[in-house]
Amino acid sequence: MEKLSRTKMLLGQEKLNRLKGATVAVFGIGGVGGYVVEALARSGVGNIIIVDGDVVAESNINRQIIALLSTVGRSKVEVMQERIKDINSDIKVTAYNMFFEKENANKIDISKADYVVDCIDRVTNKVDLIEWAKQNGKKVISAMGAGNKLDATKFEVSDIYKTSVCPLAKIMRKLLKERNIKDLKVVYSKELPIKVEEDYNGKATCGSVAFVPSCMGLIMAGEVIKDL
Repeated sequence: MEKLSRTKMLLGQEKLNRLKGATVAVFGIGGVGGYVVEALARSGVGNIIIVDGDVVAESNINRQIIALLSTVGRSKVEVMQERIKDINSDIKVTAYNMFFEKENANKIDISKADYVVDCIDRVTNKVDLIEWAKQNGKKVISAMGAGNKLDATKFEVSDIYKTSVCPLAKIMRKLLKERNIKDLKVVYSKELPIKVEEDYNGKATCGSVAFVPSCMGLIMAGEVIKDL
């Protein structure tokens, strides 16, 4: 396949075949998750599950790969599915236009997934997803905080219990320990978050740029590819 010829030079046909037969489920198709999916599709993963109940907003344009003036207001998973198919029409895409919550987990089929990628923002849902995926015997990688940060060189791959500095990782360590989850691969940053004074639409939110969440997503995709 010409579109993967450069990848074949590095990995070889046998490993490309493994990727073609693999299934990866990505939860959260935003600034981080969109780039995870992009890299998985361009690397030859043959089956991709995407889960997100949000629509593209104009405020997403500064950092999300699926966010364009032409896609504002459309379902994120719908736009991502079209993009995947435009990269490689042979990829089987299963899209769930819904937010993951413990109560609706049974509506999402990850039985064939080789890997689960957590790019969810909400802490409770992140922990529920990680616990659910591990109970189903799945490999998991989770994104820690990428907001309010400017230095993409500070990202590291680690186990959650070896992380430091990142406020989200601190909360996650506590909650995962309470649920007796003993390990979790994560990508996190040791950069101290920048204090952002302005709120967005009257509620506290994180500042973001194009080159930080994207780098986190590409690092996560790289870990999934190497593990597979």
